[in-house]
Amino acid sequence: MKGHSLATNYIGFIQERFPDIMASAGEHLVISAAAVICGSIVAIPLGIYLAQNERKWLHTVTFSIANLFQTIPSLALLALLLPLLGIGTAPAIFALFLYSIMPLMRNTYAGFQAVDSSVLESARGMGYSRTQRLIQIQLPLAFPYIMSGLRITTVYIISWTTIATLIGAGGLGDLIYSGIGVNKKELIFSGAAAAILMAFIADWILGAVEKWVTRKARTGLSESMQ
Repeated sequence: MKGHSLATNYIGFIQERFPDIMASAGEHLVISAAAVICGSIVAIPLGIYLAQNERKWLHTVTFSIANLFQTIPSLALLALLLPLLGIGTAPAIFALFLYSIMPLMRNTYAGFQAVDSSVLESARGMGYSRTQRLIQIQLPLAFPYIMSGLRITTVYIISWTTIATLIGAGGLGDLIYSGIGVNKKELIFSGAAAAILMAFIADWILGAVEKWVTRKARTGLSESMQ
């Protein structure tokens, strides 16, 4: 009976606070998506460029800088950004963007490095230009690596976005920290559960996209190499 009573109370709480939960989820989604999109725009082309570039010192410097951002604690990074960007969504998105660079760039670089050189030599012998090899061969073969990095990064960013509430950016962290402040377990659970569900849905969608695009790309690659 006690368990039934708790479930009933929680359902009533969800019905009462549903608009607030959805508003926080919307803010959370916007912050996470903006950070991942900005990270992808920067890190994926950079990873491709590094994979095509043979200057090892450039690889070392770039990866060292990107890795440096990963080592800075999230609260410390937010504190450093506050004097520059103030409070709100801007510093939260920028901080999460910095965290997204390394995994996206690393997986993109690894994917292009994993392409069999004999395949590229065959394409070169068939008259493919460098751009054609990049777009029609290397990118399709590296795509699973890129998507793997994107999926991992997205899940991490959705999780880390909960700290955005500390600088007034909103998101599901508002529910969690409010619940901690007033000792209301329903708020804490709602915020955490919504963030977990969002991460699962995002990963599932990206996984479906990865399978579909990879299948299409591999079919096109086989046809073009025949």
